[in-house]
Amino acid sequence: MTDPQRAKRPVTALAGPYGHPLHPILVTVPIGTWVASLVFDLASHVVGEPAFLVRASLWLIALGVVGALAAAVFGFLDYWAIPPGTPAFRTARVHLVLNLAVTAAYGVSWAWRAGLASAPVGAGQIALSAVSLAALAVSGFLGGKLAYRYGVRVADETTQAEGFRP
Repeated sequence: MTDPQRAKRPVTALAGPYGHPLHPILVTVPIGTWVASLVFDLASHVVGEPAFLVRASLWLIALGVVGALAAAVFGFLDYWAIPPGTPAFRTARVHLVLNLAVTAAYGVSWAWRAGLASAPVGAGQIALSAVSLAALAVSGFLGGKLAYRYGVRVADETTQAEGFRP
């Protein structure tokens, strides 16, 4: 049997201190920017001058890709702490692959849009964003499973109990 405590400890100080990993806070950047980009894409169809929304969406996608790559660095550090061959490791691998696929899809989306000037965002580009966000939601569910069910990079119960002492 593998030691579940291994996945609670950072493999290096760069991953964040014990009980406070950096990966979960960094994922808020791509999630927020990509959701906002889809909102801007849709809004580009209801305003008279959509150019500012199209440009903003392009910037949000780029910022999300950069943020996702930064989050991935710290996610890899957490991944290496999980014992191979375990359900947690398999879940983490699917989470990792989905996130890389979503990041690649947004990279493609950025390149596809780079030449747009002022026309509303196309239906295909909106569909790609919607499908990518759906995949990101599945991946986020798996990330939650890693933390809340398997306790990856979460402090052990003895440490958690400190917060409930009178």
